Amino acid sequence: MISPNMNNIDRGLRLLAGLAVLALGAFGPLGWWGAVGLIPIATALIGWCPAYRLLGIDTCARPSG
Repeated sequence: MISPNMNNIDRGLRLLAGLAVLALGAFGPLGWWGAVGLIPIATALIGWCPAYRLLGIDTCARPSG
């Protein structure tokens, strides 16, 4: 099972960024490249980022002890 490695602020920012990229693809200059916005949206929804895992980053607060 994949344990989350992103906190809620990180997830929210990724969701907003992904939606912005999708909007630029749909209504702006990016065209179909806007589909790249699906990646941050997906990681925000599941709360796990494979790049964070590779780099050893974990922004998810866990109770100590």
